[in-house]
Amino acid sequence: MGSEPVGVQRSIRFGEGYELDLRLRRLCRDGRPLKVERIPLEILVLLLEHRDEIVTRDQIVSKVWGTGVFLDTDNSIRGAIRKLRQALKDDAETPRFIQTITGQGYRFIAPVIAPEDQNLAPTARPAGLTTATPIYGLATEAEASLPPSSPSLEEQRLQPKPERQAAAESDPGSRSLGMHRGLVAGGVALLALLAIGYVATRYRRVDAPAPQKIRSLAVLPWKNLSGDSSQEYLADGMTEALIGRLSGIRDLRVISRTSVMQFKDSNQALPDIAKMLHVDAVVEGSVIREGNHIRVHAQLIRAATEDHFWSEEYEREFRDVLALEKEVAQSIAAKVEVTVTGEERQRLAAARSVPPQVYENYLQGQFALDKSNSRAEIDESIRYFQEAINTDATFAPAYVGLARAYDRLATVFIGVPPWEMRPRVIQAAQKALALDPTIAEAYVLMAGVHQQQWHWADAEAGYRQALELNPNDAAAHRGLARWLMFQGRLDEALGWARRARELDPLANSATMAWILMCARRYQEAKHELESELAVRPDDGVTLWVLGFVLIEDGRPEDAIPVLERAMSVSHESAGITGTLVAAYAYSGRRKDALRSLAGLQARQQKSYIPAAAFIPAYIGLHDYDQAFVWFERAYQEQSNILQFLKVHPLFDPVRDDPRFRDLLKRVGLEEAK
Repeated sequence: MGSEPVGVQRSIRFGEGYELDLRLRRLCRDGRPLKVERIPLEILVLLLEHRDEIVTRDQIVSKVWGTGVFLDTDNSIRGAIRKLRQALKDDAETPRFIQTITGQGYRFIAPVIAPEDQNLAPTARPAGLTTATPIYGLATEAEASLPPSSPSLEEQRLQPKPERQAAAESDPGSRSLGMHRGLVAGGVALLALLAIGYVATRYRRVDAPAPQKIRSLAVLPWKNLSGDSSQEYLADGMTEALIGRLSGIRDLRVISRTSVMQFKDSNQALPDIAKMLHVDAVVEGSVIREGNHIRVHAQLIRAATEDHFWSEEYEREFRDVLALEKEVAQSIAAKVEVTVTGEERQRLAAARSVPPQVYENYLQGQFALDKSNSRAEIDESIRYFQEAINTDATFAPAYVGLARAYDRLATVFIGVPPWEMRPRVIQAAQKALALDPTIAEAYVLMAGVHQQQWHWADAEAGYRQALELNPNDAAAHRGLARWLMFQGRLDEALGWARRARELDPLANSATMAWILMCARRYQEAKHELESELAVRPDDGVTLWVLGFVLIEDGRPEDAIPVLERAMSVSHESAGITGTLVAAYAYSGRRKDALRSLAGLQARQQKSYIPAAAFIPAYIGLHDYDQAFVWFERAYQEQSNILQFLKVHPLFDPVRDDPRFRDLLKRVGLEEAK
């Protein structure tokens, strides 16, 4: 093997163990070859040639593909850059190697480690190197064809024009030879260009399948790059806001927030996430808050090919954050090319300026409420929402947040008297709709209260109105599923619950499990809940429903440890305590049942305990007369438990009692016989 010509660099080392062999066009790390396709590798060579400089997209197109080739170069460049970053384990948002310069191009920013004895100026080309990319001492084909005594093309380009002319005139043979070889090289280059153009065009027209249309997407949790963990609420809020805007497009299935938040800080590969969520594309984003300024970067990625086919960066005053959210949503809707009706387009474009403190308090309230598992945490969210309203009484989303918090307090799980909270839910939701009649969540909340008050027709109308406004609202789907369940239409209820799951595949399985339990499909219900607990082992509601399922499946002894765990994580919820009394009683542990019941009665002397907590306890103890005493109190409270009268297996032991049939009639679930 001949010796390497002086001045020619065969390889470039950079980063932690990376080495690019320029002759073999091979990228290695610690001596192990990495799988990198030709085009990404050629772009890497170009970036290295111009390290610390911006390489424009036009430069990349000219160098890698040439001119006159019919290609979607923007998508091709993004895809190639993405593959390079994967090979280099680089992060687009915090790059170590390749930096994106928005609207301009890319820059290689890592230091290059070059051998000290190598001259990096372009010189003669080593034999056997066939590509025409000059970099750190690599010569072009035309340079390689020059006689050894002739100056290189780069040297000629650097000479003043008279000197180049004198040099040419002093060597006629060289001039003739150069002209001849120049013509040959030009002809070959032209033929190659035509061939490449023909093949690329033919491939694009005939062989390349058209990109799959995007019918579904997930907005993954945005990253907080502010360097301040207390700003997490802002990243979560931006995620939720973008989901909310895109969800109004009927032709686009948008995954709900509950499911996508499971991937916050996840290291899972994007294709795996997309597969779990059953989506065609994902949106990734980051946000940086600096005082009253906010900077956002968003990108849209095709799940099957991981093509980054849209990316944009925005910088705004914080007061214009709603307008920023609008711009991002509109850009994504345009890129996915779904049909957007005039009404949907109008909702997408809706925006207003909001005082920074108002939006910040609203986001803090959302953040606190979403993580709440106790009354104290819900009360904290209410303080934030109320502060936002006190500053700007026209900000509709804060009223929706307030209604959500009041609704959560009125559940048997938390235990605040429902007659105190329900009017507040209605008032806050109505105020939100007066300010903005397009907020689907407000209709869902009002429908829930109508259902709790046994205004069944109003409840159904509310859920369907919410679905008309937001066809991707998983909460509206679940609400309608529960409404159908309470009517005894269990097959229809399961259908709507499955639609909710398509929109929220990783959400809490309680609704599906309730329906399956009421259909007496206990094993399926148990499977749903155990799958949920595998992800969220300390979810109190899921543990509680699983306890119910195990009791009704004739396994009260297995329900006991589940319900005891639920008691622990829920700060001894009264509703769970009553269910645990039933589990003790059914398993033969009557003393434990009576002890727990006595504790519940003692608590009732000091504070409000929902009537619904006592009904399972007395049915489990077979004290049906006492059960009907508490049924009547539950009726006076308009307790949530009475919505289940027609279907819950808990009530099977008393279903034939005339008092029970009368109760069914009074709550509007069965006509008098």
